[in-house]
Amino acid sequence: MANVYSVSQVNAYIKNMFAQDFMLNRISVKGEISNCKYHTSGHIYFTLKDKSGTLSAVMFASQRRGLTFRLEEGQQVMVRGTVDVYERDGKYQLYAQEVTLDGTGGLYERFCKLRDELEEMGMFAPEYKQPIPTYAKRVGIVTAPTGAAIQDIINISHRRNPYVQLILYPALVQGDGAKQSIVQGIKTLDAMGVDVIIAGRGGGSIEDLWAFNEEAVARAIFECETPVISAVGHETDVTIADYVADLRAPTPSAAAELAVFDYQQFDMKVRSYQQMLERSLMRKLEQRKYMLEQYRLRLKLYHPGRQLNEKRQRLVDLEDRMRALLDRKLTSQKHRLALLSSRLQGLSPLDKISKGFGFVTGADGAGVETIKQVKKGDSVEIWLSDGVITAEVEDTRDTVDFR
Repeated sequence: MANVYSVSQVNAYIKNMFAQDFMLNRISVKGEISNCKYHTSGHIYFTLKDKSGTLSAVMFASQRRGLTFRLEEGQQVMVRGTVDVYERDGKYQLYAQEVTLDGTGGLYERFCKLRDELEEMGMFAPEYKQPIPTYAKRVGIVTAPTGAAIQDIINISHRRNPYVQLILYPALVQGDGAKQSIVQGIKTLDAMGVDVIIAGRGGGSIEDLWAFNEEAVARAIFECETPVISAVGHETDVTIADYVADLRAPTPSAAAELAVFDYQQFDMKVRSYQQMLERSLMRKLEQRKYMLEQYRLRLKLYHPGRQLNEKRQRLVDLEDRMRALLDRKLTSQKHRLALLSSRLQGLSPLDKISKGFGFVTGADGAGVETIKQVKKGDSVEIWLSDGVITAEVEDTRDTVDFR
């Protein structure tokens, strides 16, 4: 019975055969770079190709010290290294140790020429870029109806917002007729009045993505009145469509993220605004209630009835004060009158007469207080307590002044 070997044993055997081959341990390979990927670890993964074949290659980060340029799609290069087997996958690949430029590939040369021409025309100018709507309701998609790109877009769109309508134009994205199909898809969706258009496909070589490097596709995107998001290949893949589109997404999945707004976040934001509005309204309402209460108290304070009562009370107070002042004034005047009356009583002739004295008046009725007021023969009247004596002056003589 023949020996049976494990997969690991077979891979190890083949790896040993490659290791013993002198030519494969030190080989230089010429070809065009395709599917070039810069990994976050620093390694570079790419494919070397010519007209009839392809060869996988990798350049580890430790070997990049001598690399003086950035590897890009379409470059013609000379790669020196070792061909060996990766045991885990059972695949052989070229482990690059040195890479030098060997001219520019035909497709890459066409890409650069068209890119420069369109840029000179101003088709990449930022002033022609349209803003992507924040809340798109209808999203048009120009891509193949099968494949990972459309599935990624559908899955992410439904996850972010199941209420957004997706309209797919099933286009050819590779091979003969792809250019016309993409152009027709963009024009059709633009005429339908969708809010935004996603045009793209999954990753591939520069040949696979070439339909998005055609001038007709670039002009269709530029002339489209609807904002266009370009989503071609992977993040490292760059096409003419990326330059002319209103927005470039690194992948179709990222394009869905950019075109379809997150309904949950939107709903949370609306609820947050609603709560803010309600709190603001409550604060305003409380302020208005407080102001209304202040106005009510102020109105009560200035109510005509209250004002009238206050005026009445003030009038009563003034009346009491006036009466008190009048009483004090009257009492004071009574005291003064009594005093004056007492003084007048003391000066009254009648009072003196009543005490035995008399009061003398001349012929003119004026009181005689001195002998100089009369002369001999003048008539005088002597007023006593019980009557008047009429007399005539016989003589006057000086005597002691009793006053």
